[in-house]
Amino acid sequence: MTDETAAGSGAESTEQPRSRGPRGPRRGGPGGERGPRRGQRDQQSSEERAEGELVDKLVAINRVAKVVKGGKNFAFAALVVVGDKKGRVGFGHGKAREVPEAIRKATEEAKKSMIRVPLREGRTLHHDGRGHWGAGKVMLRAAPAGTGLIAGGPMRAVLEVLGVSDVVAKSAGSSNPYNMVRATFDALKLQSSPRQVANRRGLKVSDIVNRRKDGASLGEVAAEG
Repeated sequence: MTDETAAGSGAESTEQPRSRGPRGPRRGGPGGERGPRRGQRDQQSSEERAEGELVDKLVAINRVAKVVKGGKNFAFAALVVVGDKKGRVGFGHGKAREVPEAIRKATEEAKKSMIRVPLREGRTLHHDGRGHWGAGKVMLRAAPAGTGLIAGGPMRAVLEVLGVSDVVAKSAGSSNPYNMVRATFDALKLQSSPRQVANRRGLKVSDIVNRRKDGASLGEVAAEG
């Protein structure tokens, strides 16, 4: 081995490996943090989002199965409530092979079945009410300003999109979300405003309001007609 060859081999052995620059942040979020998974993003975006003037809220979602000859076909069933927070509310349920499609179907059905509920001062109900559907039994009570929305589960979702801010609600029956939502709508359909009661009984609104000031509730006055 010649001196030049030895010198060349020595230079190659002493050469340092090329250093890499600092690694950039991971993809998916600022600071290298990973974003939520696909299923989590779909659930977060579908729980409550505004579409124009309507707000829809996901109440429940379940995986269901259909038994067929070759096995089971799995799908997802979604329950959604829709409202404008100004006295209009509706609910719907949809079923599909994917979660976003099931929510879309439920939202479209809820928009078609919306009802109008008269509100007192735009914040609470005019009178107390009870509703039931199957084994579901609920009670709604009007409350003074500052009480807040005292309700839980599916009932709270319905009252939030309805636009009620002061009410006390209680469920005394089944905890099934479908029964609770339908029972809540049954109670809301029985709500009447003083103007509606006056038109039905052929009286003036002032007469109904005076009866109310004397201690009689609007529900009792409405029951008399």
